[in-house]
Amino acid sequence: MGKTLKEIAQDLKDSKKKVQLIYAFNGTGKTRLSREFKNLINGDPDQELTRNKLIYYNAYTEDLFFWDNDSDGDTVYTLRIQKNSFIKWVLEDEGKEGSMTDYFQRYVHKNLTPIFEEVFSKVTFSFEGGNDNQTKKIKISKGEESCFIWSIFYTLIEQIVAELNIPEIDNRSTHEYDQLEYVFIDDPVSSLDENHLIELAVDLAVLIKSSQSKELKFIITTHNPLFYNVLYNELSAKSGIILQQNDDGTFEIDEKQGDSNQSFSYHLFLKTILEDAVTQKNVQRYHFTLLRNLYEKTACFLGYQKWSELLPGEKQLYLSRMINFTSHSSLSNEQIAEPNTQEKEMVNFLLKHLLNEYNFYQKDQQKVTK
Repeated sequence: MGKTLKEIAQDLKDSKKKVQLIYAFNGTGKTRLSREFKNLINGDPDQELTRNKLIYYNAYTEDLFFWDNDSDGDTVYTLRIQKNSFIKWVLEDEGKEGSMTDYFQRYVHKNLTPIFEEVFSKVTFSFEGGNDNQTKKIKISKGEESCFIWSIFYTLIEQIVAELNIPEIDNRSTHEYDQLEYVFIDDPVSSLDENHLIELAVDLAVLIKSSQSKELKFIITTHNPLFYNVLYNELSAKSGIILQQNDDGTFEIDEKQGDSNQSFSYHLFLKTILEDAVTQKNVQRYHFTLLRNLYEKTACFLGYQKWSELLPGEKQLYLSRMINFTSHSSLSNEQIAEPNTQEKEMVNFLLKHLLNEYNFYQKDQQKVTK
């Protein structure tokens, strides 16, 4: 017998899990589920985004931002921000504008710069170049706008996790989040391309794993199977939830235990992405993470205790390079350099070794370049 979204929200609330990861097709009811969960926690459907027990990100969060387009045609595009508590705290009170901008530029363009005005009530965008070069204020794309809003929200979560990780409550810079219990994230930046979506999933997983608070729980919904699987593996999850809607309007939740391949063929996603990167000569840092995941999943399937046992020749050498590029240090001040030509070729070599030596079926033998 199916359940209502309110009943499913109650199930999520009753769960003791640190992270609940939910997959559903678009239109199934993910955003409505986030609203039901908010109402369940807050008790008042019209209450503003709270900092007491729950903060959440969904389509309604994006509604806090709207464009004030100049109808007279002088192309001064301004993104206005409705008054809300979390932007005031993270940007105005905590001064995290710089961190937010750095994060935003990682996913769009290093020179696309937001310029806040009137105490963070509105923002314009321009391309900042060297020698004081600056383009006129522009209207960014819908995808860039979503990424900008997510960047603010991510910076908020990052700061909250850091505050709640301070064990002595009196030593925290704010007590606004001392009672926080849930972070609900619904489809963050679904318009991102595949490469950046993977980076976002890895960043989010690292942030969640850094949370030491026993009270703080995370609920994440998505319609993107790649995002779901990257998060699933990066979080070392033991199970995930598939949300489906019945013809009568009720809903079913199917909990998938164990490996994420029970829900999706994640190893085939990895294989395809890596092959394409090699073919297009576009190997980036995060491809080392994907390659490591593919080795880990293959080793687990074949019964090896360590994935490094599948590496060829000088195993320790290859292991050291893989560990270096999968350390997630891009989240700290000590950035790993971009892979050089030799290191990019190593991805090609290790991918070919895995596919050829461990009998992956390859319809097109020329897919992975020699």
